[in-house]
Amino acid sequence: RICLTGTPMENHLGELWSLFHFLMPGFLGSQARFRELFRIPIEKHADTQQLALLRRRITPFLLHRTKAAVATELPEKIESTTPVTLEGPQADLYETIRLATEQSVREALEGRGLARSQIQVLDALLKLRQVCCDPRLVKTASDAAKAAGSAKLELLMEMLPELLEEGRRVLLFSQFTGMIALIEAALRERKLAWATLTG
Repeated sequence: RICLTGTPMENHLGELWSLFHFLMPGFLGSQARFRELFRIPIEKHADTQQLALLRRRITPFLLHRTKAAVATELPEKIESTTPVTLEGPQADLYETIRLATEQSVREALEGRGLARSQIQVLDALLKLRQVCCDPRLVKTASDAAKAAGSAKLELLMEMLPELLEEGRRVLLFSQFTGMIALIEAALRERKLAWATLTG
């Protein structure tokens, strides 16, 4: 048996266990035992000893291939970062959410520590990321804030026609399916053709 995968360990070690359970059932023990021996110590307590032990166990069965090793004809990736400044109602909403979540996150960290406050921290970061993409993604936003507009979406809609005129094909990615839907609506409004892949 063989498994082809992207980066399962970036999500959580349970995915790694699932792959090995398919490949060699029992190799990493039961799911409960794996969780007790590896997942909890590594993910929750940053246990480097258990991480090293897990690495030694699975390394003989992994073949890590990079783009450079597989497709030498492809050019190097070029990264270009374009800063986008939030302004007006979008910036105001960001600051409102930041102030609203900052105190509760600080209290959670002081009272329970980082390991037991992760959900609260991640929730605060999620809301801030959403408002940076588009205020309409924030479920608790007021109607006025939702009508604020999105600096990122506006910049994208300025850039796309120019890129398409140059004959380029554009791949857009978002972790928020709601953002993809907002982009699709903006493309439809401008009569630009697109295809969507989700999953």
